[in-house]
Amino acid sequence: MQIFHRSTNTLSRATIFGAVFVVAAAFLVLAEVQRSPYITYEGVRKPQPVPFSHQHHVTGLGIDCRYCHTSVEQSSFAGIPPTKTCMNCHSQIWTNAALLEPVRESYRSNKSLQWTRVNQLPDYVYFNHSIHVNKGVGCNTCHGPVDQMPLMYQNASMQMEWCLECHRGAEKFVRPRDQVFNMRYQQPSTTTPVVFAGASFTDQESLGRAIVQNYKVRAVKDITNCDTCHR
Repeated sequence: MQIFHRSTNTLSRATIFGAVFVVAAAFLVLAEVQRSPYITYEGVRKPQPVPFSHQHHVTGLGIDCRYCHTSVEQSSFAGIPPTKTCMNCHSQIWTNAALLEPVRESYRSNKSLQWTRVNQLPDYVYFNHSIHVNKGVGCNTCHGPVDQMPLMYQNASMQMEWCLECHRGAEKFVRPRDQVFNMRYQQPSTTTPVVFAGASFTDQESLGRAIVQNYKVRAVKDITNCDTCHR
């Protein structure tokens, strides 16, 4: 005696295959959510105690990154400028601007402004600014067009896959050290060659390979090893 109808076999197979597709779709959705600004904060402008404009200070006034981020070439941290750095100028200009009252109050009280970190890596990730700067990684390679940001935002996802893209092909991104802080730097082309170590380069990969060798950038196997960033 047949208990189940013959169509039950077909229905069972369809259910199993359907479940596989549903699970796969769920993983794809979760992966996209994980990469979205909702998780990464990419492109998000976070509130700050003072609406500091990099566009005004860098492009408008021509202030070099290192004037404020003093330790970027020698330390793992770029450094958040103390209030005294702001007051070097603002004790003489915009002295009564209401917008800058938190800066003046910080200076009077000797209490640091509580800036909100924009580019924040997890505690289990080790990142050293000085190594990247001295190997020819430009500021805007990671931080984006900071000189065009009225309000600072995170330019990239800062996720591991994004870091590994550079670590697996550093020659595609590096530049001469004297161009690291040049926010308008352009990769070499036939119309805009770049001179490095006495040679002229018209394409990025040739220049990059020369820089990688000259600056002794470690092998791909080394800089993609887990303990390079997870110590």
